[in-house]
Amino acid sequence: MKGGGILSAKGYIQVRAYTSYAQIPLEGVAISITDSNGDAIALRLTNRGGALDVPVEITVPDFSAGQRPDTDITPFGVVNLYARLKDYEAIEIENLQIFPDRTTTQNLEMIPLSELPDSYNKLEIFPTPPQNL
Repeated sequence: MKGGGILSAKGYIQVRAYTSYAQIPLEGVAISITDSNGDAIALRLTNRGGALDVPVEITVPDFSAGQRPDTDITPFGVVNLYARLKDYEAIEIENLQIFPDRTTTQNLEMIPLSELPDSYNKLEIFPTPPQNL
């Protein structure tokens, strides 16, 4: 996991998986969370409300790790998140930033494959650019 400091704090990830602009919750979405090396951290399914039953705990650097101006340490951890449900476009979130003592909520608007053109890739990747802290 990126961050570069002593991984001594905890941050959390929650998801909201839904379809359409009405944000209709999707149950049974497979959520995979990996570290920056691709090693699995958690595998979960969304509940009837389109969320995880319990947010996933992630070990991250302490806030103080990035407080000095002479360091390149960031005060957050970085993970990748994958969401898949049969008959829906798959979603990949790269470099999702997780801060200590906070819950990061990732919205996942999933598009039914029936609404996509035949030539569509069926996987949407959302890279998260680093923050200038």
